[in-house]
Amino acid sequence: MKKNLIHLLSALLVLCVVLNAFGMQAFAEEAPVIDTELPVRVVTLNGTTGFGMAGLIAAHEASSTGLNYSFTVDTDASNVTAALVNGDCDIAALPTNAASALYNKTEGKVQVLALNTRGVLYLVTDGSVDIASFADLDGMTVYVPAQNPTFIFSYLCKANGVDVTVDNSYAQPAELNTAVTAGEVSVAVLPEPMVTVARSQNKDLKVALDLTEEWDKVSEPGSLVQGCVVVRTDFAAEHPAEVAAFLADYEASAALLTEDTAAAAKAIEEAGIFAKAAVAEKAIPNCNVCFVTGEEMQEQLSAFLGIMFEAAPQSIGGKIPADDFYCILK
Repeated sequence: MKKNLIHLLSALLVLCVVLNAFGMQAFAEEAPVIDTELPVRVVTLNGTTGFGMAGLIAAHEASSTGLNYSFTVDTDASNVTAALVNGDCDIAALPTNAASALYNKTEGKVQVLALNTRGVLYLVTDGSVDIASFADLDGMTVYVPAQNPTFIFSYLCKANGVDVTVDNSYAQPAELNTAVTAGEVSVAVLPEPMVTVARSQNKDLKVALDLTEEWDKVSEPGSLVQGCVVVRTDFAAEHPAEVAAFLADYEASAALLTEDTAAAAKAIEEAGIFAKAAVAEKAIPNCNVCFVTGEEMQEQLSAFLGIMFEAAPQSIGGKIPADDFYCILK
């Protein structure tokens, strides 16, 4: 009897150990351990692409984040891409076409984690001409910043069957903004928040067309996505738990833009992402900031890149990225 009892207790002990092991494994799968000492180096551009990062930067400075972040705000996308290539940063906010071009250039060394900005382009006029639709632009000259704004606007002109002369005399948005504000240009395409800046300084300016709305009329609705967050492929493979934690932090940060616009605008100014909180607060509702991940991210971004490949293949690096361009966490 005593011997049988010992065997029974032994069996129960083994069973408890096994059950405990399975329980610990399940717990580990539900709540992976985060390395709070691992440096997570994040670089973001100033302007709209970086708006969604401001709340996270503020939270980190208030010591209310779990990851060991360091943040850098840059004004030049080429510096951000160089930091990714050199391994000087792990996560970055970039224009979507720049992310695609970098993926192609490095043969897959970066992946996109989330979409953070939809369309931010608007056609503005000084009131000297009446423009209510793309048809009204036929035969006109429109000043547009170089690169992506030109590619997007040119595609829309073609899709609407209008003949428009696109003038890149003011290649940088800031240069065009100055010309528009000074009254040197009558019709132009500008991104937010520069539209808000220009209209605050020139009361004759008005928004004639929202190019995001115009895009949705001729393309898959929601597929105009101009900003994203990328991660180095090696970093994502080696530190999936930390990447998942970053995405959770970033989602909360992006939500601040709609939940408390004033606080978000203040954080944007304090982070150096935009100079004036008051202007940022006015511009935020028109910046189409978003947070899209997973299969929805891949669907929307691949649609946009497909259109850009047909319109200007060099803008996305010469070819459409493969499926491993999209970092979809399980």
